Amino acid sequence: MDRAHRRLRRRNVSTAADLMRDPQHDWHPVGASAALAAGATQAASLLGRELVLWRDAEGRCHAWDERCPHRGARLSLGRVDGANLVCRYHAWAFDGRSAACVQVPAQPDSPLPAAAARAYAVCEAYGLIWACIGRPQHTAPPPFPEYANEHLRKHVCGPYVLNASGPRIVENFVDMAHFGTVHDGILGSAAQLQVCRYDVGDFDVGDGSQGLIATRCMAWQPQPNSVAAQGSEVEYTYRIVRPFSAMLTKLPQQQSGFIEAIALFVQPLGEERSQVWLVLAVTDFAQTDEELSAFQDRIFEQDIGILENQLPKRLPLHPRAEVSVACDRMSLAYRDYLRRLDWRYGVLPASVAPDADTAS
Repeated sequence: MDRAHRRLRRRNVSTAADLMRDPQHDWHPVGASAALAAGATQAASLLGRELVLWRDAEGRCHAWDERCPHRGARLSLGRVDGANLVCRYHAWAFDGRSAACVQVPAQPDSPLPAAAARAYAVCEAYGLIWACIGRPQHTAPPPFPEYANEHLRKHVCGPYVLNASGPRIVENFVDMAHFGTVHDGILGSAAQLQVCRYDVGDFDVGDGSQGLIATRCMAWQPQPNSVAAQGSEVEYTYRIVRPFSAMLTKLPQQQSGFIEAIALFVQPLGEERSQVWLVLAVTDFAQTDEELSAFQDRIFEQDIGILENQLPKRLPLHPRAEVSVACDRMSLAYRDYLRRLDWRYGVLPASVAPDADTAS
């Protein structure tokens, strides 16, 4: 191999690593599919960037930069005309397929300017609209196989907006030790705070990447779900499949045949501000959508009170930044997972040493 080829390979490896640790090159939820009707526009935000979501007359969804290239007006104020999005300010029209300007009403007889809206990769999955504002490093959003089970009811809860970093939110989602303190009377009891030993390991996510899985996670819950008539021992399995995506499954021993799978997808608005979507796949076909949402709303609102008051707001990755114990093994595995990715968004990197007070 010649020297130039070796240099090229080193550059390619470095570029691939950079792409994997930069959240702009992954898929993130930006809206609910059901909330965007054909012919509608909607403003959204992702990683500090403002977007416009719109659905053309044929039902195709688009995610573009919010700014019109002409004079910077918000495109979400515009209107959909068939397959085009028309700016509210000067009625410039942009083609949905190419994002190119196809009409300037003020100069109908002049050649069209070489102008185009900035379009991003977009798709729909699990009842959500997903966007990638960089170069997608995965062909699809994070795998959530339970959603494909036709025997389970699907429901989207949220979004929940909070001043917390994505990694803090994911870590809280896979933490059982707060069930009896933060969710007393629902997911846990102040009289039963012990967390029994559970197993944590790597697993094949199924899209060519590695994630984390925690199994044999047992917890006694006064109200395991919104239809539970009594308390029950519940077996959890947790999966972390992307830095901002995690899933859990619940099997209450007192509800034979009941299955509940919940996916948590974080929409990072900024490094310390997030929007969270919960997607349910459950055997509960009796309750209304409003009742399903109310139960999850109640639980997540309790979490928000903690998440918005953690210091530092960004998840510290230095091993001595916070004191950990045995029941934190999934949290520790998640931090190690982020360190291996050399993840930088919403965290304090491992290179940031803890101060004297924290270290003690």
